[in-house]
Amino acid sequence: MRLVIARCAVDYTGRLHAHLPLATRLLVHKEDGSLLVHSDGGSYKPLNWMSPPCRLETETPGKEEATAGVIDVWTVTHTKTGDALRVQIYEVLHDSQHELGVDPGLQKDGVEADLQRLLAEQVDRIAEGATLVRREYPTAIGPVDLLVRDSAGAAIAVEIKRRGEIDGVEQLTRYLELLRRDPHLAPVEGVFAAQEIKPQARVLAEDRGIRCLVLDYEDMKGIESGAPRLF
Repeated sequence: MRLVIARCAVDYTGRLHAHLPLATRLLVHKEDGSLLVHSDGGSYKPLNWMSPPCRLETETPGKEEATAGVIDVWTVTHTKTGDALRVQIYEVLHDSQHELGVDPGLQKDGVEADLQRLLAEQVDRIAEGATLVRREYPTAIGPVDLLVRDSAGAAIAVEIKRRGEIDGVEQLTRYLELLRRDPHLAPVEGVFAAQEIKPQARVLAEDRGIRCLVLDYEDMKGIESGAPRLF
């Protein structure tokens, strides 16, 4: 990755036209060919950019540009659309290159797999005295996240989402329809568990006799921030 801090002007041409007048900016040229133009404000979002596949070419400024103070010109062209980002550089304040290596990718905390694992270890949150039968309990259309039994032995199917929406309720409804056909399980209660449950999803779940369980992820990890609420 090449990082250049320079006084520059930038023009974008193609499906649209945009101009950034002369100012000091950060130019980020990545190994994949992309170029991002950043200012000191605006948070993470660049002022302009060119995404791959693209190529960068440098050229000597023309006579008129050189007279105006331009010392270098970068042109980044998209190989498919022909859109171009042209950078006129007037002064370079910093220029460095860095080998970053292969990035392992973002590892998210609090994804559905984490919630499923924690709730499987804390099934008392579903029903007092409950015991876990199995995670990813199979059905003909896919596995339900948890199958547990309450203290009386009644089966409870639990579907877990980070954000509970109508689609999740519909998914649990289909699982329940199949599970209730199994004489070894029926009757089967449904619990829809999520960190946040949308009002429409709650109404639909309650209309279908499905309980809603709001999960406090931090509390489940052992960090005090409240407790789950069972509705």
